[in-house]
Amino acid sequence: MNFCASLRGEEWKRKKVAWGITGSGDRLIETVEVMKEVKRAYEDEVEVKVYLSKAGELVVKYYKLLNDLNENFGKIFVEKGPNSPFLAGQLQMGKFEFLLIAPTTSNTVAKISLGVADSLLSNSAIMALKAFVPVYIMPSDYEEGTIVTKLPDGRDLRLRIRKEDVEHVRKLAGMDGVFILEGPEDILKVFDKHFRTAARRPQNIRREDQGDPSASTSSQDQSLVS
Repeated sequence: MNFCASLRGEEWKRKKVAWGITGSGDRLIETVEVMKEVKRAYEDEVEVKVYLSKAGELVVKYYKLLNDLNENFGKIFVEKGPNSPFLAGQLQMGKFEFLLIAPTTSNTVAKISLGVADSLLSNSAIMALKAFVPVYIMPSDYEEGTIVTKLPDGRDLRLRIRKEDVEHVRKLAGMDGVFILEGPEDILKVFDKHFRTAARRPQNIRREDQGDPSASTSSQDQSLVS
């Protein structure tokens, strides 16, 4: 390879994003569909690597999404321990532009808010924040009240969102470097912010011009996207 070709290869080297999936089925299908849209829009410049928690692997299989993830994102990394695979170290070494955890269970949200780094994704989030790498979290328990989600067989499941779980979300919202996403549609805004190629995005990919989910400077409101 000559020098010019090598230079072009470096110039077009794709950046990387780590996407973590925990054991929540709420809006999991919608999140996967949005991430497939993101891949189509940014595949020339961004490589998305998928990391599953132990519970995340079970839920992904339960919803019959594992093959879909493999076909669209290549090798899927599954948690063996807090540092295996070594996502936390790669985040601290600057290998990824940011960490996205979507959807995020109340268990993982609580661990990150309390600094408990005993799982792959909680440890990775905490280590990323120490290295000034942005962390985007889409919690399954965003707002106190009642929600209806879908089971794999299509039936509705009614769930109560507890005040205690929402308090952990609000604590995360006040942390430097953490940005809370209300729903899967906010993920597109995150990629627009970091990669600035929205103009080249196919027209059939939806976009809501409701602002940047990480634009607010208020520590209380910076992560709560309305």
